[in-house]
Amino acid sequence: MAQIFKSGTARNRALRLGFVPLTDCAPLALAQELGLFKQYGLRVTLCRELGWAAVRDKIITGELDAAQAVCGMPVAATLGLGSAECECVTGLVLNAHGNAITLSTELWERGVRDGATLRDFIQRNRRERTLTFGVVFPVASHNFLLRGWLAAAGIDPDQDVRIVVVPPPQMPSAVKAGHIDGFCVGEPWNTVAIESRTGWCVATTAELAPGHPEKVLAVRRDFAELCGAEHEALIAALLDAGEFCSKPENRDAVISVLARREFVGCDADTLRPALSGEFNFGHGQ
Repeated sequence: MAQIFKSGTARNRALRLGFVPLTDCAPLALAQELGLFKQYGLRVTLCRELGWAAVRDKIITGELDAAQAVCGMPVAATLGLGSAECECVTGLVLNAHGNAITLSTELWERGVRDGATLRDFIQRNRRERTLTFGVVFPVASHNFLLRGWLAAAGIDPDQDVRIVVVPPPQMPSAVKAGHIDGFCVGEPWNTVAIESRTGWCVATTAELAPGHPEKVLAVRRDFAELCGAEHEALIAALLDAGEFCSKPENRDAVISVLARREFVGCDADTLRPALSGEFNFGHGQ
């Protein structure tokens, strides 16, 4: 992949920082809202993207200077897995876990309660149809954790079910329309499905792999090397924003910012459960 950035070029313009509307975009949103980017001498334009394929492609082409990204994306882009080969790096893990596995209300009504009963359902109804599950990106933790959860229940993720990629905000509507039977996604999209009685949560990834890395700050290697001061300033601002977001006394402020249309665009009450530690699993759980 041809070099895009030249030494110092980022200093004379606003940096384009991509994100996907998820609760864990909070450090980016709050860094902008609190003026932290400006404190570190940066002008930043936040770019809301529908899904991770768009983020990857825009990092590769230089349309984005940096982005919130699923943790496997820099490695996959560097190796050319599913895209043009482009050396990407990360200097910051933005958050740990924060995803969940949600299954359709139809599966609940047909007796599924956990992995074991899902396996039994699949075996009983093998001739009816193959269940389909959504993940947000092929190399995202969501895919690996969903596959691990299925395998632990005796379900072969490559033979017994179909796994397809769906952008995070579209997961609840895809279940409601019958296109998929469940998904692994970050908040608030599990809660959206639960509140609409479209689905219920069978497991959180914090339970499946405590402390697993989730989102990172991804940049092209040439940006990191040739615009090093700006890269370091981005990391510093996001670290400060992450510290702000981590404090319970700031929770209402974080929720208020995320609820705005330019960030996640969900009601505050929908965002609150995952951030308060009072997550609603659905069906009275």
